Amino acid sequence: MQFVDQAHIHVRGGKGGNGAVAFRREKFVPKGGPSGGDGGHGGSVILQVDSGLTTLLDFRYQREYFAKAGESGANKDRYGRGGGDLVLRVPPGTQVHDDDTGVLLADLRTPGETFVAAGGGRGGRGNIHFSTSTDRAPRKSEPGLPGGERRLCLDLKLLADAGLLGFPNVGKSSFIARISAARPKIADYPFTTLVPNLGMVRLSDERSFVVADIPGLIEGAHNGTGLGDRFLRHLERTRVLIHLLEVSPVPGRTPFKDFVALNRELVLYDPELAKRPQIVVLNKTDLPDVKAKFTQLARPFHARGISLLAMSAATGEGVGPLLQQIWKEISAARRSEAAAENPTAGPFAATTAFQSSAPEEGGATTAETSAKATAQTRVKAMPHQTSGKATAKTSTKTSAKASTKTSAKTAAKISARTTTKTLAKATATAARRASKTGAPKGGARGRAQANDRRSKKAGKSAGKSAGKSAGKSAGKSAPKAPSARSPRR
Repeated sequence: MQFVDQAHIHVRGGKGGNGAVAFRREKFVPKGGPSGGDGGHGGSVILQVDSGLTTLLDFRYQREYFAKAGESGANKDRYGRGGGDLVLRVPPGTQVHDDDTGVLLADLRTPGETFVAAGGGRGGRGNIHFSTSTDRAPRKSEPGLPGGERRLCLDLKLLADAGLLGFPNVGKSSFIARISAARPKIADYPFTTLVPNLGMVRLSDERSFVVADIPGLIEGAHNGTGLGDRFLRHLERTRVLIHLLEVSPVPGRTPFKDFVALNRELVLYDPELAKRPQIVVLNKTDLPDVKAKFTQLARPFHARGISLLAMSAATGEGVGPLLQQIWKEISAARRSEAAAENPTAGPFAATTAFQSSAPEEGGATTAETSAKATAQTRVKAMPHQTSGKATAKTSTKTSAKASTKTSAKTAAKISARTTTKTLAKATATAARRASKTGAPKGGARGRAQANDRRSKKAGKSAGKSAGKSAGKSAGKSAPKAPSARSPRR
């Protein structure tokens, strides 16, 4: 598969659908009003990270990506269908730049991460949204808005924990083939590797890291000599740099001079890149001449405080200790990154938490202190609860007494009224009966008046006695009033 690490594309979001102007027309429904629906929204162009991709090859042959437009609205309040989103898959480590301004828009690293490269246009509103109290039949709508449009530059930078760098034909491809399942092209001539290669190194179930094999670098690589600038950028994401050196047969070249030349190129390309942890390894120690000169070749490195390791990628000699050293540097770099991202979760976080929860000498723990405070709070709250209960009892008694007095007075009034009405009815009945017997008017009238006076006196006395008995019985029913005596015939 061809490795492509840069691509230029043109993306455009879909246009929004137009709003509709329509009216409700049905039988027996005069003046149905507006019924034009909204237009659908246009689709968006979205970039999504796919961990299964390692190249931008798909964007080399197709450069224009346009999302679908939204459909227009229709009558009967029908909305237009929205345009579907166009999802473009990119490998992890892809940077998205604006091709016109060069501004970095997104740095896609995590699998599944998305970025909306060009948003879809908004659909227009139909005339159902423009009906007012003064305009019941609007004949206007909104057109759909166009989608976003950009020219992008996709730049792939490999995500690896360690990066291999060195002059051409020093054994980088042989080393990554020895420690991983990667199978790059290996030959005995310079510039065999033309594209970067990634290899997964697994030391155990819990220890693994990714190594990137960078094509050979030469002097002037930071200026683009030998495509060096295209290769150096793949080292920007690495945590550890591994310098592979050899005893070159070219006159004037030594392992130490090669090391100095490579570091000069790193500084000129990116000073921050040269400050990262570096592991220096002398390869091809299986050759007798190299093994015999190792002590002499390591002196200039030791003079600068640099440890020179030895290994043979062909035989595997010294590869195990080298991998352990690489894992040690990668673990330290990961811890430093984690501490930088979350300063509060440093090595003293656990100690601080322990000190905050541990009791002082002769003191109580936090749980005991909180329990005591809760108990004191309950004790303080008890007087308030007692006073509340007493107040409730007092108010209950007062309300009961007031209710009793009120009911007694009410019962007395009702009893007096009832007795008076009953006596009046009895007197009227007696008068009617007397008139029917045919007795003399004078005698009958005199007797009726006498009976009426007696009835009034009896009613007053009955009302007084009923009020007194009602007050004593606290609201009980009043006794029955005595019936009036019928006149003698």
